[in-house]
Amino acid sequence: MINIVGKGERRSPQAWQNRLQLRYGSWAVVTGASSGIGRAIAVKLAEAGLNLVLVARQRAVLEQMAMELTSRHGIQVQVMALDLALESSVKTLEVDTRELDVGLLIMAAGFGTSGSFLNAQLSQEIDMLNVNCRAILASSWYFGRRFAQRGRGGLVLISSIVGFQGTPFAAHYAATKAYVQTLGEALSVELAPLGVDVLTAAPGPTDSGFAARADMKLGVALKPEDIAQPILAALGRRSTVLPGFLSKLLTYSLMPLPRSARVRIMGNVMAGMTKHQQQAISDVVEGR
Repeated sequence: MINIVGKGERRSPQAWQNRLQLRYGSWAVVTGASSGIGRAIAVKLAEAGLNLVLVARQRAVLEQMAMELTSRHGIQVQVMALDLALESSVKTLEVDTRELDVGLLIMAAGFGTSGSFLNAQLSQEIDMLNVNCRAILASSWYFGRRFAQRGRGGLVLISSIVGFQGTPFAAHYAATKAYVQTLGEALSVELAPLGVDVLTAAPGPTDSGFAARADMKLGVALKPEDIAQPILAALGRRSTVLPGFLSKLLTYSLMPLPRSARVRIMGNVMAGMTKHQQQAISDVVEGR
């Protein structure tokens, strides 16, 4: 069941900042921290006084970010330049943070593709599967066990509103987000008795680096800064959050419809957003 965040979004910043420190301790790990939702959440955690481990591929960007957050908020920041498409990266992250009192993991790393499935580059789709699914699976397992042993902790998984049904012209990306959504929903129930909070955040179109990498043209979009606080405010209170009005509007307007109708509608929307890059499937079949 999807829950709308109501009062939790409107709580004072000081209230949820204090709750984060009391509930999750002094250190948080944020993957995908160099841009978009990951960066916005990292900034909010810094404002709350949590020390940070920032994870992304771009070391220079992370180091600049670490300097800014340390100077502005007086926190400790460590950076780890890791490519989560590589199978060894999550294990490296877990081992290298063992000496820190980590109580919160934000899994915001991910990317998408769009367009005709048969025109996709298989190697890129496999990389997306590794980042969006395998890395989240491994991270949830490693840190979930760690948090359960200490009797408290929090996991935040980033899914998407496209994961609630098949989405033509973003077929594989939507499938990866459906995996994340389903995993998060189940873990929120399974880990709750062990003191571990699990939240899955399903935002709508967001103005971040995602659209450029997926080669999509967005119309109205959410700002990462506007959805970071609702996500953190929902942690420990909800299993799923649709951060921001646009996410709720798009999801709940489709929900009464049969799943087959939702798939067709999403296909029409995505076809329009990726129209500039569509090619005839026969081009692929004929090797053009």
